[in-house]
Amino acid sequence: MARAPSSSQGEPAHPSTVSWKAPAAEVAALVGGEHRRPHRLLGVHTADGGCVVRAWRPDATGVRVLRDGAAPVQAQRTHDAGLFEAFVDTPVTAGDYRLAVTYADGNTFELRDPYACESVFGDIDLHLAGEGSHEELWRRMGAHVTDSDGIGGSSFGVWAPNARSVRVVGDFNSWDGRLHPMSLIDGSGIWELFVPGIGSGEYYKYEVVTAQGTLAARADPYAFATEVPPGTSSRVYHSRHQWQDGGWLAERRGRTPLREPMSIYEVHLGSWRHRQGSETSGAVAIGAPLGYRELAHQLADYVSDLGFTHVELLPPAEHPYGGSWGYQVTGYFAPSARFGDPDDFRYFVDHLHQRGIGVLVDWVPAHFPKDEWALARFDGTALYEHADPRRGEQPDWGTLVFNFGRNEVRNFLIANALFWLEELHVDGLRVDAVASMLYLDYSREHGQWLPNEHGGRENLEAVRFLSQLNAVVYGRNPDVVTIAEESTAWPGVSRPAYLGGLGFGFKWNMGWMHDTLSYFSHDPVHRRFHHNELTFGLMYAWSENYVLPLSHDEVVHGKRSLLDKMAGDRWQRFANLRALYGWMWAHPGKQLLFMGGEFGQWREWSEVRELDWHLLGEADHAGLQRLVGDLNAAYRTHPALWQRDDDPSGFEWIDANNADANVLSFVRRGTDGSPLVCMCNLSPMPRTMRIGMPRPGDYDEVLNTDADVYGGSGVGNLGSVTAQEVAWHAMPASAQVTLPPLATLWLVPRP
Repeated sequence: MARAPSSSQGEPAHPSTVSWKAPAAEVAALVGGEHRRPHRLLGVHTADGGCVVRAWRPDATGVRVLRDGAAPVQAQRTHDAGLFEAFVDTPVTAGDYRLAVTYADGNTFELRDPYACESVFGDIDLHLAGEGSHEELWRRMGAHVTDSDGIGGSSFGVWAPNARSVRVVGDFNSWDGRLHPMSLIDGSGIWELFVPGIGSGEYYKYEVVTAQGTLAARADPYAFATEVPPGTSSRVYHSRHQWQDGGWLAERRGRTPLREPMSIYEVHLGSWRHRQGSETSGAVAIGAPLGYRELAHQLADYVSDLGFTHVELLPPAEHPYGGSWGYQVTGYFAPSARFGDPDDFRYFVDHLHQRGIGVLVDWVPAHFPKDEWALARFDGTALYEHADPRRGEQPDWGTLVFNFGRNEVRNFLIANALFWLEELHVDGLRVDAVASMLYLDYSREHGQWLPNEHGGRENLEAVRFLSQLNAVVYGRNPDVVTIAEESTAWPGVSRPAYLGGLGFGFKWNMGWMHDTLSYFSHDPVHRRFHHNELTFGLMYAWSENYVLPLSHDEVVHGKRSLLDKMAGDRWQRFANLRALYGWMWAHPGKQLLFMGGEFGQWREWSEVRELDWHLLGEADHAGLQRLVGDLNAAYRTHPALWQRDDDPSGFEWIDANNADANVLSFVRRGTDGSPLVCMCNLSPMPRTMRIGMPRPGDYDEVLNTDADVYGGSGVGNLGSVTAQEVAWHAMPASAQVTLPPLATLWLVPRP
């Protein structure tokens, strides 16, 4: 359908006079580049006895109106800047005519008139967007390949309520902002334009005349694709991917993530593995990162071999600075073009799903960078960010903080979360830096922050946003997960919003991580003084639904790699790390391991180089990798390790108090009561001792981190122990068990 013909104010009664021509004030606004509703002036409009067609073609020398089966109508040039007007004595709609535009060099081009095409925004869209509840706003905003009145092209929509005018520029108009001014939809702050002939692949930006009258080129906040960095243009993109993961999604719908196995391999796509061959930059060998499609196959093979259930990607959304690892996002709806186009990313997710692997992504609603071409002061005002720097700037990272109290900003972020989950099929979002959102004084000194309406330090607007986010996400997609990176004691992070919680599915257990790494960094002779660092976590293990993270944050910025954190000589470091993994996989909570930790990388991680894969040529590194694979296999095999992660009755200490011997033991139980016993000897001396068991009988040693195949000393129990009806450690039975040095054992009753 064509945009409904309308009469501009002051249009005439009869076309035979000059009165049907455009009002001078509106022409002046158009020529000055600040007409806020050019559709009211341009395109086709009714006039007495016919229609008037107005075309805006700067630098053109002539314009004719072409209609099938009718003689061309020569338009009059009514303003030297490029306004042409033609009276047509029969009704005209958008699909009825074309413009033949001639330039000084004699070339003539035929085109469709963008100002004859109707809006893609309906009243319901505008109402929902205004109140911040348009959950699928990405289907209207941004650039969409579509048609209007049978005319193919792309629609553009951008929110810039305080701009004086907005134009869309790109390769299609030689980046000339004069050619395609957009129209502001009354009361919405949204500017729109349909441009005929524009298809998938075109690069574009918005040229914004800001509230101050300055000209600024902005990337599209809703762009679905971008130029490869360091380029900053947005890109029109129409997906043609045909999803093949229906089986995975159907199976996912029948799961309860909290009571399913979840073992997560955290990945930075640009540095996991590079293509063969590299170039040198300074002292660092830098290769070409794999693309999404190569990663799909190689990462799926690797993760499948090691038995991880999920991969978690450091933020894959577009970001200009590689050194931010993706945490300073500028293209919230666009997978990074560094590794391919958006359909290549869809292929990546699709392939992992077909291989039975879930895909989680890091998502960053807490802050965004100050790049002048992106979100910062988008229309010349604090639009996405809070205007007051005491709330609108994040001093730690030199970034800006979203204004969570603004309807349109919350809508932008919630629609973005749904876009990744529903359009890109990811299985969950790990929400970054939640603590920085919750506290108004986060990283701020006295006098640098503003209290809330009650005088407190809690960011009530952010709390409402997070609760709304999770309520909407789980309301539409109950089988996905949201995971909070939250490092404080904020209550109820993973409790439902209707119970006063934030509504996340899981929370990273940062306290567990700090205490555990601290314990293992101590020489065993001193560990008895730090025994509580391992036991304290069980005091609060069920206060939230936890993920146990050994993440990228722990192996950078001088913190050293996981292997290098361990105490002792080379053999002891490997033994300590193997024992830590055995402890971690048996501990209540899901587990996450950053890439490189599975084979014991010595160097800190760097985003500019691939992992040190050559280390797998050494037996102790290869043994550690084999252990991680066996841990995952045993973990998935024994439901006692994951069915009751949220239930304290699924865990029981056997002996939590043997600090002098550096020994701990506990039992995990599945929903049917089936037990798995975990024993840790975190001293370098093998020990034989009586340990309580949950029932008498034979127990198989299903895991021994000191096994020689892992690079250990081979001390153990020849594969099994027998528990007698001798009460011990408040257990009904007990067994004499040999505990290897710096090792963890898992024992399960023999069927």
